[in-house]
Amino acid sequence: MTTIGVLGLQGAVIEHLKQVNALGLNGIIVKKPEQLQEIDGLILPGGESTTMRRLIDQYGFLQPLKHFSKPILGTCAGLVLVAKEIADSDKAHLPLMDIKVKRNAFGRQVESFETELDVKGLGKPLTAVFIRAPYIETAGEGVEVLATYDGYPVAAKQGSILVSAFHPELTGDRRFLAMFVQMVKEMNPAVP
Repeated sequence: MTTIGVLGLQGAVIEHLKQVNALGLNGIIVKKPEQLQEIDGLILPGGESTTMRRLIDQYGFLQPLKHFSKPILGTCAGLVLVAKEIADSDKAHLPLMDIKVKRNAFGRQVESFETELDVKGLGKPLTAVFIRAPYIETAGEGVEVLATYDGYPVAAKQGSILVSAFHPELTGDRRFLAMFVQMVKEMNPAVP
């Protein structure tokens, strides 16, 4: 059975786990670096990217995450974590994806919103929940933009990494997660 891990240091961990389990997959909370060996794909959940980075360092996840070769889904703060460049910072966290991001790009918590979003490959629009969301300022050549809002990329894919500025785990629509699961299965054909 496909096992999807959710980095369990901070953020929307339980919400992602429920979505994974609802798809009939084995979802686990990853709290130790050695658990990365047990999973077929990893979700970096939304939360607070600076706090998450501090905890990544504290619990010895930095190098294991930088060298994790299986698919990664980064949502909101997870998108910030994988970006090669952060607009308002002099350093990246896990520079895995050729994107430059702007944190809290759509405003503060009180300016959070929902919108219908066309996401490439999903057919009908997806309800997207934006909470203190980032957006992608620039994307490298190898990055495929999957959705935009207000002219800015808010979902993208590069190799085995899929990201969203919104929180797909906060709605009942599991199509974005299913897109990630399909990436996991394509990368690991032996995994049912």
